Amino acid sequence: MADRSLTYVRTEMAEALPPPKSTTGISAWMRENLFSSPANSLLTIVGLALIIWLAIPIWNFLVADAVFSDPEGLRGEACRFEGVGACWIFIQARFSFFIYGFYPPEEIWRINLMFLIGVILMIPLLAPRAPFTRTAAVLFFLVFPFVAFFLMAGGILSLESVPTNRWGGLTLTLIISLIGIIVSMPVGILLALGRQSRLPVIKGFCIAFIELWRAVPLITVLFMASVMFPLFTPQGMQPDVLLRAIIGICLFESAYMAEVVRGGLQAIPRGQSEASFALGLSKPKTVALITLPQALKHVIPGIVNTFIALFKDTSLVSIIGIFELLNTVRAASSDIAWQFPTDAVTGYIFAGFVFWLFCFGMSRYSIYMENRLHTGHRR
Repeated sequence: MADRSLTYVRTEMAEALPPPKSTTGISAWMRENLFSSPANSLLTIVGLALIIWLAIPIWNFLVADAVFSDPEGLRGEACRFEGVGACWIFIQARFSFFIYGFYPPEEIWRINLMFLIGVILMIPLLAPRAPFTRTAAVLFFLVFPFVAFFLMAGGILSLESVPTNRWGGLTLTLIISLIGIIVSMPVGILLALGRQSRLPVIKGFCIAFIELWRAVPLITVLFMASVMFPLFTPQGMQPDVLLRAIIGICLFESAYMAEVVRGGLQAIPRGQSEASFALGLSKPKTVALITLPQALKHVIPGIVNTFIALFKDTSLVSIIGIFELLNTVRAASSDIAWQFPTDAVTGYIFAGFVFWLFCFGMSRYSIYMENRLHTGHRR
């Protein structure tokens, strides 16, 4: 009897079936992360109730009961009524003071021009594969500091001279932060390399420098720079108080940056250096081309974390009479014309949002750089 069984050979791959709906989507994520067990379910419900309990009064204070306009020109009187929330007209009226401090209003264009030049030069340095990167780096690190100083201080080319005690606000916060970041990074790298040196003098100096500055609070450093240092200098030769504060912050942050970089250097296997020596590379080239780039890539989160801490630590200069952003908010809330129950709270909310905005931006850029430089497992 003939075999009448049929056979079928597929010539094309079958289309992949979609995953089960129970394992994808928002419901699956919630089931896995929020309601995976009775205890997690209870914590989720309690947390959600707490968020709702806090969100309602926060919304009422910031939006529902807030004052956004002052059509009658009442200024502080518009926010003195009972039950009034955040007084945003206070921020609108003192916004220029929060940004520029006591800088002369007719000279504010100089600050705006300085920031515009700085942003234009920073874009090629931060954007991937941007043209003119080397030119922008040379201009930003070697030329821009002098241009920025002359624009801020004046005294040349018919520019009005503005002393540093009239600098303030967010402008001064950014100036201190940028100088601290630009100086602490290379100094920290040199200290980290020096701490691993085989020369006892260099190694001992770097260890003593790092441990000394890490053992002292930044408030003490600022106090010494502002109060104690002038006692040891001749009369009339005392450096500017802002310059003393910036130098103290740079030295302080350099010590912490050195420890971050040292952690990255210790994470590099010795085989990397031994392989480079076998290829005939010298010790400086090995460090510059092989060891240091990998170490910096490993500690990007730590480096950015130090930058964020530096940016927030700028608020401590207010204790020596420098009017950075937080101190300008404190001074504005003491104005008699704007005395109302929520003046300080509104100002601090604004300052906190500004600090959060810059810190969040640095954090997101850190994540972007980590993902972009994570090439160790790519093919």
